[in-house]
Amino acid sequence: MTASYPKNLTAIQKAIRDYSMDGWLFYDLSNRDPIAYQVLSLDQSKLTTRRWHYFIPASGMPQKLVHRVEKERLAELVGNTRFYSSWRELHSGLADMLKGCKRIAMQYSPYNDIPTISYVDAGTIELVKSLGVEVVSSANLAQAFVAVIGEEGVKLHKEAGKHIQEVKDMAFQLVFDAVRLDKTITEYDVQQFILEQFTKGKLTCEGLNPVVAVNSHAADPHFEVTPDNAYQIRKDDRILIDLWAKVNVPSGIYYDITWCGYLGAIPPKEYSDMFDIVVQARNIAKGFVAEKLKKGGKVFGWQVDDVCRNHISGKGYGEYFTHRTGHSIDTNVHGSGVNIDDFETRDRREIIPGICFSIEPGIYKGDIGVRSEISVLIDHNRDVVVVGQEQEKLLLLK
Repeated sequence: MTASYPKNLTAIQKAIRDYSMDGWLFYDLSNRDPIAYQVLSLDQSKLTTRRWHYFIPASGMPQKLVHRVEKERLAELVGNTRFYSSWRELHSGLADMLKGCKRIAMQYSPYNDIPTISYVDAGTIELVKSLGVEVVSSANLAQAFVAVIGEEGVKLHKEAGKHIQEVKDMAFQLVFDAVRLDKTITEYDVQQFILEQFTKGKLTCEGLNPVVAVNSHAADPHFEVTPDNAYQIRKDDRILIDLWAKVNVPSGIYYDITWCGYLGAIPPKEYSDMFDIVVQARNIAKGFVAEKLKKGGKVFGWQVDDVCRNHISGKGYGEYFTHRTGHSIDTNVHGSGVNIDDFETRDRREIIPGICFSIEPGIYKGDIGVRSEISVLIDHNRDVVVVGQEQEKLLLLK
């Protein structure tokens, strides 16, 4: 096998220097760390029963530390290779590898603030620290190399958005027509219709099926409809549809939206008011990001969540906004980049060009649930791009 440099090694080393670090240490056992495999372009399906380490210094040649039982585990990557068999050799080899380093990145998050980056176990962190090395989070480094979307990804995201907006319109029309004609239709029927349209449009949601929720079901943000629990949809019902999918190719980028409607001409005032508040919060959050980036400033996931949440709290509904404002979007619907979150976690990652995320405030009070969601792409000019229509008013059956 011919060894090769990790993809974007020059860019990785520049990023390491930009963050004032001495290197980035990758570690894995039993294929635990998907970020390591993505960044290094390694095959995650290979047998990994022994610990391996791969160190990319701020400059110079990468270094490998692998067990003699699996000495070919990192053979596809360039670097000076050390072998170990005993734990004593492992500790010694790691000390030699990190000699002279003061501050390195690993897949670690202080206080587990960002669980989706915390793949290195506490004991390994303790071992590295015992060598006199400060360990800092690789969260921002990792985001730059696993969550940034290239030109092809942007094209596929926009393609998915166009189709999903059409499917959303078709789904609401299906419901409105059935109710007008007094035909029986359930939440499950609508979900299955959406999935059929995804298949026809060569889209996939990879088995994570859309949410179709009526009345009290919409008060559960992740309601999962089945044939047995599905409500029949009737006149004067409140309905929420949350749908996401991507073009069915490996590099497809998800598109994720939520829309709400009322199966009547005049919605109840509290329901209408709650929906208007989440739309206002969504627009305030989007505007905050756009303004910060336009001025050349930095903006972080936790800040956007605070801005959005403060608006809802100021309207008296703060206790009913029970989830983060948004999540990263890439080839996974919940991606590896920054989440819009200072509630479930405190996401200190920076919003940078080339990433995508949702903004989706919601209010869930009693048997009423409303949410308004858009997918936001930050292009390489630092502009905020939203593909397709953004819901401003409830859809009504007139």
